[in-house]
Amino acid sequence: MDLPKIERKILKFWRRERIFEKSLERTKNGLRFVFYEGPPFANGKPGIHHLLTRAFKDIILRYKTMQGFYVERRAGWDTHGLPTELEAEKRLKVSSKKEIEKIGLGKFIQECRESVFLYKKEWEDFTQRMGYWLDLKNAYITCSNEYIESLWWILKQIWQKGLLVRGDKIVPYCPRCGTTLSSHEVAQGYKRIKEKAIFVKFQIPRTKFQKNSKLKTKNSKFYLLVWTTTPWTLPGNTAVAVNPKFVYALVKIDKEYLILAKERVKECLPEAEIIQEFKGKDLIGLEYEPFYPAGQKYNQKKEYDKIYQVVAGDFVSIDEGTGLVHIAPAFGEDDLKVGEENNLPILVTVDEEGRIKKGLIGQGKFVKEADCLIINDLKRRGLLYKEEFYEHDYPFCWRCSTPLLYYIKTAWFIKTTAIKKDLLKNNQKVNWIPRHLKKGRFGSWLEELKDWNLSRERYWGTPLPIWVCQKCQKEICIGSIEELNNLKNQKSKLKIKDIHRPYIDEVILKCECGGEMRRVPEVVDCWFDSGAMPLAQWHYPFENREKIEQKLAFPADYICEGIDQTRGWFYTLLAVSTLLGLGPAYKNVLVAGIVLDEKGQKMSKSKGNVVLPEEVLEKYGADVARFYFYTINQPAETKRFDFRELQALSRRFFDTFWHTYLFFELYKANIRYPISDSQLTKSTRLLDQWIISRTQNLAKQINEFLDKYEIVQAARLLEEFVVEDLSNWYVRRSRRRFQRPKSQGEKKEASKTLFWVLLNLTKLSAPFIPFLSEEIYLRLKELIWSSSKKGLSAKKVRLPASVHLNDYPQPNLSLIKSNLEEKMRKVREIVSLALAERQKAGIKIRQPLSELRIKEGYPVRGLLDLIKEEVNVKKVILDSKLRKPVQLNTQITPKLREEGILRELIRAIQQMRKDAGLKPDQKIYLRFQAKDLPLVKILLRYKKQIKEETKTSKIEEGQPRKERFLITKEIKIGGQEIWLGAKLL
Repeated sequence: MDLPKIERKILKFWRRERIFEKSLERTKNGLRFVFYEGPPFANGKPGIHHLLTRAFKDIILRYKTMQGFYVERRAGWDTHGLPTELEAEKRLKVSSKKEIEKIGLGKFIQECRESVFLYKKEWEDFTQRMGYWLDLKNAYITCSNEYIESLWWILKQIWQKGLLVRGDKIVPYCPRCGTTLSSHEVAQGYKRIKEKAIFVKFQIPRTKFQKNSKLKTKNSKFYLLVWTTTPWTLPGNTAVAVNPKFVYALVKIDKEYLILAKERVKECLPEAEIIQEFKGKDLIGLEYEPFYPAGQKYNQKKEYDKIYQVVAGDFVSIDEGTGLVHIAPAFGEDDLKVGEENNLPILVTVDEEGRIKKGLIGQGKFVKEADCLIINDLKRRGLLYKEEFYEHDYPFCWRCSTPLLYYIKTAWFIKTTAIKKDLLKNNQKVNWIPRHLKKGRFGSWLEELKDWNLSRERYWGTPLPIWVCQKCQKEICIGSIEELNNLKNQKSKLKIKDIHRPYIDEVILKCECGGEMRRVPEVVDCWFDSGAMPLAQWHYPFENREKIEQKLAFPADYICEGIDQTRGWFYTLLAVSTLLGLGPAYKNVLVAGIVLDEKGQKMSKSKGNVVLPEEVLEKYGADVARFYFYTINQPAETKRFDFRELQALSRRFFDTFWHTYLFFELYKANIRYPISDSQLTKSTRLLDQWIISRTQNLAKQINEFLDKYEIVQAARLLEEFVVEDLSNWYVRRSRRRFQRPKSQGEKKEASKTLFWVLLNLTKLSAPFIPFLSEEIYLRLKELIWSSSKKGLSAKKVRLPASVHLNDYPQPNLSLIKSNLEEKMRKVREIVSLALAERQKAGIKIRQPLSELRIKEGYPVRGLLDLIKEEVNVKKVILDSKLRKPVQLNTQITPKLREEGILRELIRAIQQMRKDAGLKPDQKIYLRFQAKDLPLVKILLRYKKQIKEETKTSKIEEGQPRKERFLITKEIKIGGQEIWLGAKLL
């Protein structure tokens, strides 16, 4: 089977017949099932992880559509923000904000707009090739005026609630991109790193300790011992914090006295002698000598109360360090809080490019490069006690990978902390798959919630719609383009065609005081764009009000993305809807895990271990890739992508499914076939009744699992049914009925049953493997048409044009026979035990044996013939005296050995037919030659049976002639050599 070739053919069929569109038309009057497509950036190519999430999206959408739900699935494109700006920078060969502004903001914005859809075609081709049905023609685009206008309206609602404010805060800041980031952006970029941490000594006056007669203070020096992982912040130091509740110790090392928390002495200074103890509160107010007093010239405050003193800090811990913390209010959230409480100066000793300012140690160097210069300087001055490597998680920019700085900035914030209770309450209404994420990864994130840093000091993004009067400082927030036009300065003749920068910056409004109001320069966090998509994609509230207000498009019944989105899109969706008082934006969210290489390593171009989606799709097919992700492990677990497992799955499941259909196609009876339960012949054979019952039970279980979004369980059931129940049991046990039936009625009965099972199986498997299920369905449909009565028009054939236009199979409970299924399970259990006995004795399955005894009590009456055929014994006996479940007689009589040789011979001839590519109805001529007389006798004695079972018209003994045989073979049977030659008559 060339599955990729089949898939390309099916794709053409879907396009030609508009199957996706027909599926929507068919269900347009049905109940709504709302789905949101998380918008990707189209300026980068899709990866294997996109195949993973899109597979989990598509299966549910197809399933719900076949259930009769109307499932709009509108594509979307994320266009704003750093991902697009970085691509534009590469194309324009610039790398900083200064260079961007030098070439002109208009030119840069135009480049951003043009690079937005750099790989749009690749995304669309990938989406279609993998069989992900998505409305690509009517995709929403986050940079359109309509989309932005909806964002403005949402922002005004938040503004009016007093939740959109400006303030000075310590924020994560990317010095390369020149902008702040939100906490959910920071969560995207943590890396485990090792860098130097240092213990430094701030000298304090010894006069404080001279009253202690035990101290030799004449030539000694006294220090506060402080531990820090950011040496570059030391020029900005203004205080040292201690915890007032801790006990601190004065210890002696050589001629020096050091102060640190008592509980850290053993860890930090194991050789030290404790001289004196005192509470932390007794140290408050103690002055020390600064390392770099020159930092004071970069003070952001005009007036302050304290500097270079010990202050109180409840956040100081004794889990690591020394129990004393160096305070630099410009570079830390706790530091700034302590600074505000004590009115400390704010020394901003680093510029916005992350470089040390002029006149300080390391001037002009990036902060991380300045670390070693500061360390060496302190070492030279005798102020470095020791240094060590410290391994910890550190945030990097999620797009450019620059180390982030925590930096004091003026920014616009959404006060999400004010709605924390509502966020937690709304989260409780969401069904998370897996369940533990609700209180775990996502719930913990909400518990530690910070205000949303909304503004970005960049260019390509939704302009923050706030205008500030240059005269009276009044601020207003604009909620629509119409509102902006109404307030616009009448002198301005600007027509607003594009509300991006720099054009929107030229719009000047009138203030009531007579002053001019100009827009603030910031743009909005692009995650706000995607978080607002439930409303903005419909240009709400300016259009499509009924979609939101009548719950036709809100909230989503189902969303699915990768686990990294727990602190990204999943959060922003919930935050925006909660801010608007709309409740949760989604009801069910399935979270997919990370895809690693086969060794468990992260994929990267530098390692050469990146798996390209197109490589997988063209080598194995989309169905195999999809089903691999459905069955490998639970959705949120990490996935090691292994091509060997993909190949094994292809052979195990897909080849089995395909060959089961081919078996039916080859050996089917030429009759009209049932397409509904009512048309199904009520077979008296227990094997038929069993497979019908198993099919109905499969439908019941898959429906139950998919209704609960338990896709892995459903997929594994499907695989087990196809491989074990259908192929390895039903078809194998029915081969004689198809190939050598005792009557045509027997063959017709088996053909009807297998057809009905395959037809239902294509429908059940359609959401999982949409291509192969379609191919088999279309072949079965064609079979119905070709076997219909003469003159019956195609319109009267009741099967829909595509398997995906069918109703999803619902179980017919009247056809489920639980007792029969349990009996068959016991039969297979007995067969397994008996075959194990054969294997233990080293006897092949083709060698008949005399008898198998089964312990009385197994519910297998009526199915003994199945056991007899499967174990290949002459008789099966129920034995009440037997202590173990089964007992196999392994003694082989001459007669049994002869039958075994006959079976091996028939199998060899059948394999020759298969290798020669012969069809079942093609007759052959067979010639043989064997030196061993007993083998010749067996062949001649059973010539009639061999002819019947191998479709052979004539069998002759003799030397190979010069005539051309279709196939020849030399084999050993029972240790005896035989030559076989076959050709068509």
